[in-house]
Amino acid sequence: MNAAGSIRLRLFALAVAGIVVALALAGLGLSALFTRHLERGLAQELDAVIGDIAGNLTNQPGGGLTMRKTPPDPRFADIFSGLYWQVSTDGGKPVMRSPSLWDSELKLPADTLVQGETHQHAITGPDGAELMLREAVYRIESGEGPAHTVRISVAMDRAGARELTAGFNRDLMPALVLLALVLLAGAWAQVRAGLKPLDAVRAGVQDIREGRSHRLGTTVPREVSPLVEEMNALLERQETDMRRARDRAADLAHGLKTPLTALAADVEALRTAGQGKIAGSVEDVAQRMRRTVERELARSRLRNRPGTARPVAVLPAVSSILRIVSRTPQGERIGFHLEGDRTVSAAIETDDLNDILGNLLENAARHARSSVTVSVRREGADVVLEIADDGTGVDDDRLERLARRGMRDDERGGSAGLGLAIVSDILSAYGRRPVFATGREGGLSVTVRLPAPGSAGSVSPPLP
Repeated sequence: MNAAGSIRLRLFALAVAGIVVALALAGLGLSALFTRHLERGLAQELDAVIGDIAGNLTNQPGGGLTMRKTPPDPRFADIFSGLYWQVSTDGGKPVMRSPSLWDSELKLPADTLVQGETHQHAITGPDGAELMLREAVYRIESGEGPAHTVRISVAMDRAGARELTAGFNRDLMPALVLLALVLLAGAWAQVRAGLKPLDAVRAGVQDIREGRSHRLGTTVPREVSPLVEEMNALLERQETDMRRARDRAADLAHGLKTPLTALAADVEALRTAGQGKIAGSVEDVAQRMRRTVERELARSRLRNRPGTARPVAVLPAVSSILRIVSRTPQGERIGFHLEGDRTVSAAIETDDLNDILGNLLENAARHARSSVTVSVRREGADVVLEIADDGTGVDDDRLERLARRGMRDDERGGSAGLGLAIVSDILSAYGRRPVFATGREGGLSVTVRLPAPGSAGSVSPPLP
């Protein structure tokens, strides 16, 4: 399937692109929200430590500070554990710090703090790690000594937060992939459901092509309705043009019937008058005129034929033509044998099939010695029609030439080859051609492959 020519794949590709972009943005957004939520939690934890430290600081009589109880988190006791606290004077000089800082101190940024506010900064820790710093200013008035204004700072290594964020992203990825698969399945189902009316139109076109219907159904969504209306209008216009062409062909045939009948009468008059040679020439010319008219009428009908054909049972059509051919002077002496299944049908116009059978059976009866065999069988997407006589046949060099326009086969009774040319024209409209060979009984065998109902050949291209 060509993706560039498929509406279904185009829509699905757009849906895939939209889903991928949306889920990528959603993943980034969720990760950012998680990080923000995590930092808020850490900030609240650090603020609680600041409050705990401020509540345990007291003033000593000598002017110093003491802490009744240090923060209980054991990480404050581990050297460079990533969790630190520090108490500094209002000028920034450390006066107390957690054991985890060892002999280092927190490098506080130049910041003007207001009592009652907590500020947050990113600083570098004693071991070079990036720290999240929270600090606030408190005035310590408890104790027996003078009051002090102190700057309490608590910092935490951001590595733990980054690990939690990475873990969240790892857990989020399978969920996003699963969600993507569900959304893609839903998008594919949506595309199929949205294009289902076009499948109904395609099925309707196939029904028309195979002769089961003449028009597309009009129960379609509003978006598809203009297409259906245009196609139905086209089919109606095509049928109207075909009827007009057939009417013109019938008028032409009727107009030429009287002059050709008069010529036939003149031929008999010439023969009666002893002018047999002239009568034969005139009769040959009249025969050529009749064949030429038949061929042009057939071509006119083919140019204006519909693109679809109803199935026609082949053997019953053969029997109908044989009832006519068997009453001709050539057919009265011939035995006709039919072989095959009477239910085998071909997707071909009835008039086209009758012209093919009439010309082939008339040609076979003219050249057969005593018998003509007609066989019909189904082979895959084709219906194979074979007509063979037991006449003298022709050599290999002339087999392919029989269907050429105006070609005469004087060695086989002097008939015009336009009948076989008409057959070739009709089959050409269906993308087919007759095959000429020497039959089992030595005569000419003509094999014709007709499109079976439902095959691609049941819709013919226009005749050039």
